[in-house]
Amino acid sequence: MSEPTRNPQRLRVIVADDQAAVREPLAAVLGMAEDIDVVASAADGTEVLAAVAAGPVDVVLMDLRMPVMDGTEATRRLTEEHPEVAVVILTTFADDDSILAALSAGAIGYLTKNAGRQDITRAIRAAAAGQSVLDREVQNRLLHTVRAKPPAPGQPLPGDITPREREVLTLIGQGLPNRAIAEKLFISEATVKTHINNLFAKADIKDRADAVRRALGAGLA
Repeated sequence: MSEPTRNPQRLRVIVADDQAAVREPLAAVLGMAEDIDVVASAADGTEVLAAVAAGPVDVVLMDLRMPVMDGTEATRRLTEEHPEVAVVILTTFADDDSILAALSAGAIGYLTKNAGRQDITRAIRAAAAGQSVLDREVQNRLLHTVRAKPPAPGQPLPGDITPREREVLTLIGQGLPNRAIAEKLFISEATVKTHINNLFAKADIKDRADAVRRALGAGLA
């Protein structure tokens, strides 16, 4: 008998946490979502890499503090070796060093373990679509950190930035996530993502933290 065809709309997710008491219930809850398949669970970064290699995988929900290989290093390795896999951090740690290290390593989302099931599933779906979702506390800390270290002057925005892209950059500089930007500009999240992709390409912006720095440097935030 042939294996049943997988629904391409369902997202393939790995749950990584060194505590089974956290990992197993979380995997069970996420597996109840109609569009999510938890294809593996992992207790450390090496298990994550092995599970992704066995793939395919769309999103890894990653704890930070794990033995053998922590979540930051596993995220860095995934970004280098499997850039098609999105990483969402789910951790109890929301200090500046942890946030910046994880985002610099390539994580697209960052939630604390105070997040509810709906917040986590929304972040997974957003990550699979290439959109960033940050916990409100994380957004505020990131914005505070970036504002405390403004960029050096003399880095103007390219002349081909459109007025709408400039508006989007302004709102990123204010710490707004894609959904809030969409609501404020009365456009869809998909359109916001398109503007961000175009903006990042034109202005050689590396990530959202870099976008905040550029917004501040250009006097937009």
